[in-house]
Amino acid sequence: MTEKKHTVRTLQQMRDKGEIITMLTAYDYPTAKQINDAGIDMVLVGDSCAMVVHGHPNTLNATMDMMVLHCRAVSRGCNRTMVIADMPFGSFQYSIEDTMKNAARFVTEAKVDAVKFEATPNHIEKTKAIVQMGIAVVGHVGLHPQAVGALGGLTVQGKSVDTARKVVSEALALQEAGAFAIIFEAVPAKLSAYVTRKLDIPTISIGGGPGCSGQLLVTPDVLGMFDAFTPSFAKKYQDFNGLMKQTFAQYRDEVLSGAFPAEEHCYKMSDEVMEKIEAEFGLSLIHI
Repeated sequence: MTEKKHTVRTLQQMRDKGEIITMLTAYDYPTAKQINDAGIDMVLVGDSCAMVVHGHPNTLNATMDMMVLHCRAVSRGCNRTMVIADMPFGSFQYSIEDTMKNAARFVTEAKVDAVKFEATPNHIEKTKAIVQMGIAVVGHVGLHPQAVGALGGLTVQGKSVDTARKVVSEALALQEAGAFAIIFEAVPAKLSAYVTRKLDIPTISIGGGPGCSGQLLVTPDVLGMFDAFTPSFAKKYQDFNGLMKQTFAQYRDEVLSGAFPAEEHCYKMSDEVMEKIEAEFGLSLIHI
């Protein structure tokens, strides 16, 4: 495990050697620091923060200002893990110029290492433009959560000939446009593995099966902290929701019973200071 910051080059080297790439999401400094120190290779500051942090029903409510704020915090916690900013809905759907300006904001204001957006064939020129700026880009094929309205819901992509053809063509186009890695979301495992073999760059699976170069999950799903919606491809490694409820209830009970705060949780005052305060204010602190 390298102690140096991961880059486009080191991740490509991992892919070429057949080493599996690990990736999680983060939205705050403490979580990012733990992910970094655990040896995770990449972290995505996903627009999923709109749902799992801010409580919105989908990712469409994420804004540039929201994402920049979260990215700043995550970047401070990562000295070896590569930080990827998820460009939110509306930040790249308009002009190439707007896309370039918003991508630049993430690099200059939030100090991220790369950006990701749900590029379709209509956005390939925008991918090229960002890469030509010198900004690393991660592509995204398969399920596009930002297009949930047009898709009619969060459904698996690539199960029909037409959608499978779309996954393949988009992945190849993104590689040609200069993306250094591509995320496969909610794509049949065999299709992801097939496209991975056709590409020369790393592929990251989030519901794309084990045949990709690496794996990505949403951290609140991993920790069992988000019950509103859990995709079938996610694995809950812990039950933080249950642990947090239990802990908060214990705190409540101890406060109500007087068990907390105990003497060890209180600051002390010397007898000399207490006597002076009593004399000055006419208080008898010993009875308080």
